[in-house]
Amino acid sequence: MAMEVTQVLLNAQSVDSTVRKHAEESLRQFQEQNLSVFLLSLSGELAGEDKPVDSRKLAGLILKNALDAKEQHRKYELVQKWLALDVGVKTQIKTCLLQILSSPVPDARSTASQVIAKIAAIELPQKQWPELIGSLLSNIHQVPAHVKQATLETLGYLCEEVSPDVVDQDQVNKILTAVVQGMSANEGNNDVRLAATRALYNALGFAQANFSNDMERDYIMRVVCEATLSPDVKIRQAAFECLVSISSTYYEKLAPYIQDIFNITAKAVREDEEPVALQAIELWSSICDEEIDILEEYGGDFTADSDVPCYYFIKQALPALVPMLLETLLKQEEDQDLDEGAWNLAMAGGTCLGLVARTVGDDIVPLVMPFIEENITKSEWRQREAATYAFGSILEGPSPDKLTSIVNVALNFMLTALTNDPNSHVKDTTAWTLGRIFEFLHGSTVETPIITPGNCPQIIRVLLQSMNDAPNVAEKACGALYFLAQGYEDIGSASPITPYFLEIVKSLLSVTDKEDAGESRLRTAAYETLNEVVRCSTDETAAMVLQLVPIIMTKLHQTLEAEKLSSDEREKQNELQGLLCGCLQVITQKLGASEPTQYAFMQFADQIMNLFLRVFACRSATVHEEAMLAIGAVAHATGPDFAKYMPELYKYLEMGLQNFEEYQVCAVTVGVVGDICRALEDTVLPYCDGIMTQLLKDLSSNQLHRSVKPPIFSCFGDIALAIGENFEKYLMYAMPMLQSAAELSAHTSGADDEMIEYTNLLRNGILEAYSGIFQGFKNSPKTQLLIPYAPHILQFLDSIYMEKDMDDVVMKTAIGVLGDLADTLGSNAGSLIQLSLSCKEFLNECLSSDDHLIKESAEWAKMAISRAISV
Repeated sequence: MAMEVTQVLLNAQSVDSTVRKHAEESLRQFQEQNLSVFLLSLSGELAGEDKPVDSRKLAGLILKNALDAKEQHRKYELVQKWLALDVGVKTQIKTCLLQILSSPVPDARSTASQVIAKIAAIELPQKQWPELIGSLLSNIHQVPAHVKQATLETLGYLCEEVSPDVVDQDQVNKILTAVVQGMSANEGNNDVRLAATRALYNALGFAQANFSNDMERDYIMRVVCEATLSPDVKIRQAAFECLVSISSTYYEKLAPYIQDIFNITAKAVREDEEPVALQAIELWSSICDEEIDILEEYGGDFTADSDVPCYYFIKQALPALVPMLLETLLKQEEDQDLDEGAWNLAMAGGTCLGLVARTVGDDIVPLVMPFIEENITKSEWRQREAATYAFGSILEGPSPDKLTSIVNVALNFMLTALTNDPNSHVKDTTAWTLGRIFEFLHGSTVETPIITPGNCPQIIRVLLQSMNDAPNVAEKACGALYFLAQGYEDIGSASPITPYFLEIVKSLLSVTDKEDAGESRLRTAAYETLNEVVRCSTDETAAMVLQLVPIIMTKLHQTLEAEKLSSDEREKQNELQGLLCGCLQVITQKLGASEPTQYAFMQFADQIMNLFLRVFACRSATVHEEAMLAIGAVAHATGPDFAKYMPELYKYLEMGLQNFEEYQVCAVTVGVVGDICRALEDTVLPYCDGIMTQLLKDLSSNQLHRSVKPPIFSCFGDIALAIGENFEKYLMYAMPMLQSAAELSAHTSGADDEMIEYTNLLRNGILEAYSGIFQGFKNSPKTQLLIPYAPHILQFLDSIYMEKDMDDVVMKTAIGVLGDLADTLGSNAGSLIQLSLSCKEFLNECLSSDDHLIKESAEWAKMAISRAISV
């Protein structure tokens, strides 16, 4: 086989699909039958200087994919297989790869670099291959520049793959020394300098100690700043990427360099090529992100001993930074509105300006207003568009008081521009800006309303008219209408848009039928807006919402009738089905929320369910998810009557619960099972064996994404609440699962924010399960079955109280569980609660909480506990 490897690798890239498939199959069999020989022959192929470049590249790629995968469980398998290989084989492969770094062929060197880093990621944490970094560093002093370049590239990939705690500080220092020397201006070879600069970008996470040392930090910063002035555009771009990363990773160390950073970024933004200028703007966006986070976290009140003081770099730079950003707004591209992925100087500048406004608030307004006033009426479209974009960008951040008077003047002007401006760009940005005005300055929280009975009719008329404009303008007009409707969500009966409800709905429906609506985001935007208009509508328009049901049902029916579609058409059809199911979900929720409309809705329930079941039958993941969510809404609206749909629906619930790959579908299905339990109560019993079996399988699988686990635990609680003491037969399976998850989630020391957030979701799911189980067994003769589990539950409550990192949601559920325990077990719980380490403290803390929901739960728990103790 090894003889033919070259030919097979070339065949695997053949244009003839039969040849290609045959070659892929041969490679797969070879890998399964003899992994050692397979990997050796691939590394030999990659090393073969007489082999064709195409076969060498593919050999390297397959080698890399045999060591790593995106899915966690597959990655784990591959790592175990590599670790289990014969040491001699592994050494031979690794030696071979290190030799390839001297190859004259750039593609071979680069591929070998990546494979070496993948192996390092597996072996270094296991304390294997300790000589790797030393042998790479000895290469740095080699004479041929290409060897030096390949070695620096390898060090870069290595830092990207390996976590900093497996490399000791002495080696980190040597890596950084080599990398920073490779970057310096006296390195004559640009390829070496570029590889070094890119390597530094990946090595910054290792440099904590070095950035804490003033001399070392000064040296690194000097070299990075010099590299931003290199004659080579790629080196300048890579150097700015390093600065962007430094500005967020080492924000608190920036003060001595901030003036220099401003000077070099300003020069780049004004004079350099676009890729470099974009990074220079990104640097200021990154500093804004840091300061917004700090100000949000500390609420602006810093004590002397605060961990991360805010240096107010943006506030200090404002007088120079804002004019620089405003200049970029005039550098638009002709057709940027039509290209969804467009990103250019003007867009980056506007985005950064928006972040600056969120960082400094009111201070930005006087700096931007002169630019707007000067340009908004100019004859050149670029100036009108830039002025409008600047205005839209600063609407989030400053206080409504600061903006309301300006917006009141601007509103009329904008409505006229949206109707009459000859330029599509200007209309697009104007509609977007109106959306931002309605999003941030309109709603029940804003004291001075900007939308009044006087201007509301004109606003609606202009927005509906704009829906017939070019798709990009119509899409932004839909967005503005979305926020206009949302602002009246809490108003109760007298919504100013109620009189226009029918006209708005008709306009949106006609937009969804436009030929070109499917080509852009317009159709999606129109349905999202229709959903929001329905969601925020009042009782007065309920009859019209009811009339929408058959219209949307007919549209969904039409998508199911289409036959013989190309794959492209099928994708569009799936997307449309998803939108229509989503729309029916919102309508169902709206009509199900009050009794008279709920009764009227029942006449459509059979037909709707039939359509959803047909959507499942032409199975596609996205549709599946939307239809599943809509079914949850139908269950809620129909209550006990939902039972008649279960025989047909059950197989699809099972499919959803088994869908590990598309874990969002699995999570949605778990949620819908909860909805069904609430609707059916104990008539769900015949289906519980199957559902519980599948949920327990999901929990014990290491393939299922962790985010689905908390909702599964909550679902245990929903089932127990629905079927009461019939949950008895599941206790022996569910309780141990809950206990082991509880132990895992009790302690979070050393976890990062993301992990703490997940842990709190997990705790909440576990507690909701306990709560449902205790409430389900209440007043049943079988409550004594729960007594053995009580000590463990109290211990769990103790330990999460002691950790002091519960969020409010967990706190409310936890104090509720304490009450449920006392309420259901009575005197059997009383004595245990008195023995608990922290129940009393926890209860008192919740009783004095500012959150009225926590307080309410705690007052109820206090009564239940005092009853249990006094018995």
